[in-house]
Amino acid sequence: MSAFQRFEDIEAWQKARELTKAIYALSNDGQFSRDFGLRDQIRRASVSIMSNIAEGFGRGGNKEFIQFLSTAKGSASEVQAQLYVALDAGYINQDQFQKLYSETEATARMIAGLLRYLQNSDFKGAKYK
Repeated sequence: MSAFQRFEDIEAWQKARELTKAIYALSNDGQFSRDFGLRDQIRRASVSIMSNIAEGFGRGGNKEFIQFLSTAKGSASEVQAQLYVALDAGYINQDQFQKLYSETEATARMIAGLLRYLQNSDFKGAKYK
């Protein structure tokens, strides 16, 4: 794994960004768009994945980055739980559920890989010039 110059270089962040776009698009339609509580919560959770990866990177230390990545991974689980709510409420169908659940799972796996890498590295965080 190469050194990161910017948080945008991190594949897990890129994947989280794609997931967030998909969550926003899906929650913009039909009854889902009118369930403000669920819509806003699943959006916040997906944005949290991206934000925590970026913030952890910007903190400048391995230990803090690991902590923020753990939070991001937890937010991915939250998105998955909320997808079940959307499915059970009839806001999304089984295919939509499975696609986004799998995308969320892939994002969480990437975060877990980054966590393992950082736990065994001397990464020092963001370098600003």
